[in-house]
Amino acid sequence: MCGICGELRFDGRAPQLDAVQCMMDRLARRGPDHAGSFADGPLAFGHRRLAIIDLSPHANQPMVDPQLDLAIVFNGTIYNYPELREELAARGHRFFSGGDTEVILKAYAEWGEDCPRHLHGMFAFAIWDMERQRLFAARDRFGIKPFYYSEIEGGLRFASTTQALLAAGGVDTGIDPLALHNLFTLHAVVPAPRTILRGVRKLEPAHSLTLEADGSRRLRRYWSLRAERPAEPRSEEAWTEAIHEALREAVRRRIEIADVPVGVLLSGGLDSSLLVALLAEAGVSELRTFSVGFEDQPEEKGSEFEFSDPVAERYATRHHKYLIPNEEVLKRLPEAVDNMAEPMFGQDAVAFYLLAEQVSKEVKVVQSGQGADEVFAGYFWYPRMAEAGGAPLERFRRHYFDRDQEEYLRMIAPEYAGADHTAALIEERLSQPGADEYIDQVLRLDVTTLIVDDPVKRVDNMTMAWGLEARVPFLDQQLVELAAAMPPEYKLGSGGKHVLKRIARGRVPDAVIDRPKGYFPMPALKYVRGEFLDFMRGILDSDACRRRGLYRRDYVEALLAEPERHHTRILGSKLWHLAALEFWLQRNVDAG
Repeated sequence: MCGICGELRFDGRAPQLDAVQCMMDRLARRGPDHAGSFADGPLAFGHRRLAIIDLSPHANQPMVDPQLDLAIVFNGTIYNYPELREELAARGHRFFSGGDTEVILKAYAEWGEDCPRHLHGMFAFAIWDMERQRLFAARDRFGIKPFYYSEIEGGLRFASTTQALLAAGGVDTGIDPLALHNLFTLHAVVPAPRTILRGVRKLEPAHSLTLEADGSRRLRRYWSLRAERPAEPRSEEAWTEAIHEALREAVRRRIEIADVPVGVLLSGGLDSSLLVALLAEAGVSELRTFSVGFEDQPEEKGSEFEFSDPVAERYATRHHKYLIPNEEVLKRLPEAVDNMAEPMFGQDAVAFYLLAEQVSKEVKVVQSGQGADEVFAGYFWYPRMAEAGGAPLERFRRHYFDRDQEEYLRMIAPEYAGADHTAALIEERLSQPGADEYIDQVLRLDVTTLIVDDPVKRVDNMTMAWGLEARVPFLDQQLVELAAAMPPEYKLGSGGKHVLKRIARGRVPDAVIDRPKGYFPMPALKYVRGEFLDFMRGILDSDACRRRGLYRRDYVEALLAEPERHHTRILGSKLWHLAALEFWLQRNVDAG
């Protein structure tokens, strides 16, 4: 896994190599093992490498194939690259390295713009075709790997983070009003292609982008998720066995496709505990597991060690626990925000950041349980949506939106007010064909749109800030496609994740399986008081915040007066939402 960047000129001028170097410098934490650059005519690439597969210099990037006149920068992991390599070799291709990067190059030479269809994994890459003077970029099906870009005068730049683009200059940093509406309605999710900044866009998951040297382009979707029942009905037993086998295979691939040790982020929940069990069954010895906890609040415990410890003991893992005091959280919060490619409201972002710091001292790769709740209906709002009556949008809005349009207009300054943009977007996404039942529509939306810019982005940003690769078996393409076809009752049953609970029974302690759904706890950012309240007050009362003028002051003052009375449906602090966006803008935009 790595950091990628580049610039393509449309005006006949040479790319600005100093701007590419600025982007590379900002990506250094994502790739501490090697730095490289490449230029050809109107194109320049930059790359920072985190060496995971084929640790030799032969796999360094940018990778250039002089026989094919192709060059590539790539971030991610292709789990089926050994099979693809064999197939491409049989078609006459010859390889000079042993990793997955060159396989993508050869796949493009063989299949052109169809090559992403053949790739099974997480990826964001750009290929320069020297003969045709054409740039081809693609992003994986679930947006696990980021791809940001910015239109500049006479060209386009791309990078793995917003910060890299800002470092290169020339970015319109004005606030996008539609993205602002998304941000405050969908728990900080801004679906691609938008971001909170007008001048920064992101390639949509499951899409490729082809750019010609004259600036013409085409955007293409190469995959869609179908949530339809198969023609031949299956029993619950058959579905359970099929999901079990697909999950075993997903876990196996993500442990075998690496030339370095792989650990597990063990939260104490069902998902990560099941990963540990399946890895142990696969014969992985000396498995390293990692857990983090924080100080308790009167309303909520700050750790799940009581659930993670028995799992580590059962499978005799090399377990590491880290208990982070609140004073450390507040002190390190600015660092975490500096490494967020976009503003994040999730309380666990700083938790992942501090955990990743410690884990990166032990391993370079971890498996994580992100995606299980979205794929297998683990959250409490899914059954409520399924049981509710009314139009699809209203059923979703009632149980998910952080604030309604009336409150949004009371919160936001008049110049940023407008129509209910998020409702229109969600209604359009829910109504797309290829889903049999309402809950199929909801889960498909979550897996293909919402998860991309909340937990998936959060984990990538916070782990890669420490040169740590996070792999997510529950977002394996074949597993997700199988789960989408499964009847909803096998997901919604047993309080959610029914089929996973069946697989886990006997492998994971009953206390972990039968406990209420937990959330990565960071109580101090949910129940805002004391020094955390002072911190947020300082942000929202600052001159920068007042000059920016995003929020109505009466709304801000009401939240500051009684912060613990104002929570979203998903139990987030509304005060933290306001402070989080403003703090991100101060740290990443205003700081220059």
